[in-house]
Amino acid sequence: MKKLAIIGLGLIGSSIAHAARRGKLAGEIAGYDASADVQERAGTVGFCDTLHADIGGAVKDAELVILCAPVGAYKDIAAAIAPHLAPGAILSDVGSVKGAVIRDLGPHVPRDVHFIPAHPIAGTEFSGPEAGFASLFDGRWAILTPVPGSDPAAVEKLKAFWQGLGSQVDVMDSAHHDLVLAITSHLPHLIAYNIVGTAHDLEQVTEGEVIKYSASGFRDFTRIAASDPTMWRDVFLNNREAVLEVLGRFNEDLSQLQRAVHNGDGQTLFDLFTRTRAIRRAIIDIGQDTAAPNFGRNKP
Repeated sequence: MKKLAIIGLGLIGSSIAHAARRGKLAGEIAGYDASADVQERAGTVGFCDTLHADIGGAVKDAELVILCAPVGAYKDIAAAIAPHLAPGAILSDVGSVKGAVIRDLGPHVPRDVHFIPAHPIAGTEFSGPEAGFASLFDGRWAILTPVPGSDPAAVEKLKAFWQGLGSQVDVMDSAHHDLVLAITSHLPHLIAYNIVGTAHDLEQVTEGEVIKYSASGFRDFTRIAASDPTMWRDVFLNNREAVLEVLGRFNEDLSQLQRAVHNGDGQTLFDLFTRTRAIRRAIIDIGQDTAAPNFGRNKP
């Protein structure tokens, strides 16, 4: 395409730019961020061809516009860019929730613009324009959730774009997406934030020993809990129904586990741990993680 516009230049936005440049997917990569500091840092890194102080100028004449800002900001962004979107352009995003995105963006999208929400299942605990890298999406899944009446040709074009970034692509209904991600992503983050918060409170009692003697399990929770607080605040506020549904199921299962521990029911514990171990192996087998020490992640 001649021009790709990226709105929001943090980890995901910068990684899209790096991967698009690697794959020669756009003649011009235009960028915009509401934060002047982020925009200046993005200019230093240099993953965009043009940076715009005005959001309208960033999306003008772009064939593909991708919103990479927190989902809570989408409604205002959509209102700001709508008059500047080119006829026939594709408007997409990377938000972790899709129902709320369709609700907030849909009313602002011009009739001659193709609105196709998307969600790359990729990321790290780091944020900011310096955190992005071209291989972030390699071998990972990107999910498209087209709205009713979407042009099949536009959907295929966006699918090809994400494949060009290195992703595998799936298409599903937005409500199904939000339920699936509530259990695979949103609930784990909620649990991680809670466990680390509890440990922080306990740290005061143990005079810092919780931090000093952190085992690998707790360290993995702290990695998840280090994720961008603004992004995750907006995720939970905008996917509350699905999160509450899976949280209710989780609490039921946790109560059963609590009873097994209380009753000394070793067989129930062993059976559960056996099933969950198999899930970990399955994730490795399909290439969505690695069995390398520390799960292949670099140590600080």
